[in-house]
Amino acid sequence: MAKRRRVFAWSPLRELMKKAGAEIVSRDAVEQLLFYLEERAKKLTASALKLAKHSKRKKITQDDMKLAIEML
Repeated sequence: MAKRRRVFAWSPLRELMKKAGAEIVSRDAVEQLLFYLEERAKKLTASALKLAKHSKRKKITQDDMKLAIEML
């Protein structure tokens, strides 16, 4: 079975988890967090895109993303 290519890098996320206080982090835990972050990013981007289209724009701006984050 082919590995699924991730959008986010595994090692920096694992390091972030350690900085948050986790001394030992399993590969499965990092994979689960990666999956969650990817899905969340997709939903936020879709929401921001709707806001941009409503304003008759193709480009998602920082304000679109801020509003999308506040809405979700």
